[in-house]
Amino acid sequence: MNSEDGNAESHGRGRELIDRVIHRTRAGVVTPDVRGGDTKRTAEARHAEFVSLAAAIDLDLRFDQVMRVREVKPATYLGGGQVEQLVEQAKTEDIELLLVDASLSPIQQRNLERAVGVKVLDRTGLILEIFGERAATREGVLQVDLAHLNYQKGRLVRSWTHLERQRGGGGFLGGPGETQIESDRRQIQDRIVLLEKRLEKVRRTRRLQRGPRESVPFPVVALVGYTNAGKSSIFNAMTGSGVMAQDLLFATLDTTVRKTRLPHGRDVVMSDTVGFISDLPTDLVAAFRGTLEEVIDASVILHVRDISNPDHSAQASDVLSVLNDLGVSGETTPIIEVWNKIDRLPPDAEESGRGLSSVRAVGRVETTVAVSALTSEGLPQLFDAIEKCLARDSRRFYVLVPHSASSDTGWLYEHTEVLERREPDEKGTSFVVRVLPRNRSEFLDRFAGRINAIEG
Repeated sequence: MNSEDGNAESHGRGRELIDRVIHRTRAGVVTPDVRGGDTKRTAEARHAEFVSLAAAIDLDLRFDQVMRVREVKPATYLGGGQVEQLVEQAKTEDIELLLVDASLSPIQQRNLERAVGVKVLDRTGLILEIFGERAATREGVLQVDLAHLNYQKGRLVRSWTHLERQRGGGGFLGGPGETQIESDRRQIQDRIVLLEKRLEKVRRTRRLQRGPRESVPFPVVALVGYTNAGKSSIFNAMTGSGVMAQDLLFATLDTTVRKTRLPHGRDVVMSDTVGFISDLPTDLVAAFRGTLEEVIDASVILHVRDISNPDHSAQASDVLSVLNDLGVSGETTPIIEVWNKIDRLPPDAEESGRGLSSVRAVGRVETTVAVSALTSEGLPQLFDAIEKCLARDSRRFYVLVPHSASSDTGWLYEHTEVLERREPDEKGTSFVVRVLPRNRSEFLDRFAGRINAIEG
């Protein structure tokens, strides 16, 4: 895309943003409660989350409701009487957009739009809209655009097959010509290929930037969790950073990394990542896989749970499902469950059965820590849990570096954590170092005969 195209695209986005500020889109929200559907959550809890998703892009919500669905209809998802009810509500409330908390097929979406007479977005479409508004970095914007195009391509190919629009054939052998749908499909595919190339270029640059940090022996502590669980608030409390932390779904989309020092002097890299959500679009999981590399490479994972949310167990299961898709589990990486927002628990929580004693860890975890990012309660215990996890996965060694092997000193500082450097003597300089598992084999080979393991 040349500079003129880029300027036009930026100008177009700016104009859309201005229009949205001046005019808030009038919308209705519907959560289908399908018989025999999601058994982990109540329909009311799912509906509350979907309304929060709609509120995340500042829509003018005119009505919201749960609709009981006995059987999913192939044509419209909802029953005929329910569609008629929505038609009346759309007219009465003068809405422009209908949000349906379901994964609609292209045909279902098209038929609902025709029947109700307004634009229809399903759950995937709404999440893509939110990500499109929030993405701030170049990589984040490219990831969202790519996921959006893949979503649009599915809608385009399947919902327009009834059309017979054609453009004239080229030359004598052009046949009947290229149909408009084929042209649109080809243009979208060309754009997808272009975005994938740009995204790979950005990722290569990021990998090069990550290179120097990977050579430094600072373990990565990654925060993961359901959206709005309080990851960014905990991140700020632990690092002294000012990352945006709001009571808002998907307040954080781009990974933020900060170096911090644990109470006993050990340096670590803290990583705040995008929040997860149930039924996260597959394209988005794939698109953000590069962003989530911090989680894949982490030495310790902090799984933050909003313990004040009635559905925190189901939310935790959704997070573990995404982590498993990324190849991460408690078997491969130590996971500490952080039970956040204990300040929001009612005073009689224990008596009512909603207290901490009723909470259970989800999946295989090293330990659990109850905290409040707002009041800092429990943070010392969280730091202590992190240090214990890291200490278990690394070992300390006493190593002697002769005067003739000065290059070994540089290697130690680059690949180990130097805890102590003693005054040189006639034999050389002695060090006490901590070695992470990924560097242990090379360390043992390089300093064979000059090291002693330190217990404890």
